[in-house]
Parts: sequence; C-alpha cells; structure tokens
Amino acid sequence: MSDSIREAGRPGPAIVSSAHLATGTLPALSEFEFGLNMLTHAYGRWMVRCMAAAGVPDLSPLDVQVLHHVVHRDRPKTIADLCLVLDVEDTHLVTYAAKKLQALGLVTSGRRGKEKTLIASQQGRATCERYRDVREALLTGAVAATGIPPDMLSEIAALMRTLSGHYDQAARAAASL
Repeated sequence: MSDSIREAGRPGPAIVSSAHLATGTLPALSEFEFGLNMLTHAYGRWMVRCMAAAGVPDLSPLDVQVLHHVVHRDRPKTIADLCLVLDVEDTHLVTYAAKKLQALGLVTSGRRGKEKTLIASQQGRATCERYRDVREALLTGAVAATGIPPDMLSEIAALMRTLSGHYDQAARAAASL
C-alpha cells in the first residue's frame, strides 16, 4: 500500500498488479486487474487441461473456445461470427483454430453464400460433452462449495462484460494518441 493511500485514510487494495498503478484515482482497479490476470491464465490452463482430459490434447485456449462456440446451438458459424462473439480482432487466429479443429475432425466446413461456415461434427459434439462431464466432476462442485450464489456469479459476469466495454473504449482512445 502506498504512503499516499495510507495518509489519505483510505484502505489500499490488498493485492495489486502494480503498486504504481494503485496510487491513482481508483486503486481497486489495479487489484481487479491483478485478479483478472490470474483468472485469465488459470482459465486458459483449465480449458487446455480439461480438453486433454476429455480426450483432445494439444489445443490452445482459443481452439477450445472456438470448438465450444461452434457446438453452441448446433448452427453453422462463420469466422466473422466467431471473431465477433469471442471478441477476437485477429481473424487469422480464429481461421487457424478452425483449420486445426477441422484437421482433428471436430468441425466440418460448409458455405453460406460466399462465406465459409463451420459446424460441429459428431466427434466435436461428443468431445464437448466429455469436456462438460470433466467440468462437472472437477470444477462446478468446487465452485458451488464456495457458497457463491449462482445469481452473484451472473452479476459478476455482467460486471465483467461492462468493464470489458470500458477497456475496449480506452484501447480505442489510446490507439489515437
């Protein structure tokens, strides 16, 4: 905790990403960012290891997300659809993931007009079902045991989506400096 925070009589953040960022207007934002960083990396590790436990090793977190979204509602998705929903600016990253998933037989391609579409194969749907089973066995019970009410998780998710909008807007502003 910085001396200026202590002197102002305000409690400082418990754990921050960078003490120099916790001395500004909103010290708790640095605490949030540190937690978000830890969560992002832990979630990435979880997706990769859960998918490996479900029988498909060597996927990246983005590969796993693309597969889950292609399986979502069992409708064909374009690369543009996937980039929009997953908030990925670099189309080539999603295109590479799609090619990798196709090579593994988890998705197949089709066409909607001039656009290539992806749809989950039976093997892809079965893989996501195994992922769900591993998730239920190893994660959901542990999270439920924390006592965090499901509606609070939904509120946190809504808050994170709201904050992502602020970060996106700040990124656009920073790009114009």
